Amino acid sequence: MTLPLQAQALACERDWRMLFEHLELSVGAGDMVQISGPNGSGKTSLLRLLAGLMQPTAGQVLLGGKPLQGQGAQLLWIGHAAGIKDVLTAEENLTWLCALHHHADRDAIWRALEAVGLRGFEDVPCHTLSAGQQRRVALARLYLPAPPLWILDEPFTALDKQGVAQLEAHLAAHCEQGGMVVLTTHHTLTIKPAGYRDLDLAGWAA
Repeated sequence: MTLPLQAQALACERDWRMLFEHLELSVGAGDMVQISGPNGSGKTSLLRLLAGLMQPTAGQVLLGGKPLQGQGAQLLWIGHAAGIKDVLTAEENLTWLCALHHHADRDAIWRALEAVGLRGFEDVPCHTLSAGQQRRVALARLYLPAPPLWILDEPFTALDKQGVAQLEAHLAAHCEQGGMVVLTTHHTLTIKPAGYRDLDLAGWAA
């Protein structure tokens, strides 16, 4: 079941500076929302608010009409950093990360790693992988059972041209199947689902 995400009268202050205020946002099944704006406008802060990793200065975030607090398992967050543990293998990292949402068996994890071009790297410690390969380990979560709401901060970082094209197509397909994506990216998207729209934080600056 796809639960709609809503931000109501949201405000965010960082380091005694109001980044944005009175922000309204609604994300439903099939939507892809790209958060844009100049550096320092609060793009990552907004994503962290929507993921429940920060508390707003004012306003609230609702998921399925209920406060987001306590519903973290209903969304998938991948931050600007890969968010994986260097000493663990690719398989071990995904096993641990999947435990936060939906259990995935070894076969499913290996298929996900193959989908992102990491066949043969399942048992390799992640500290030996390149930055692009580490990013692919994190993105393999998008090929495993997961909540329908994906919140992604610069997901195309360190990917080569083929990886970028594959991820674009996968995100669009997720939305076309009723999923939801909220993301930031400096990459110009060439594949956009019907439910795509841009939210420019300049319009909500304090």
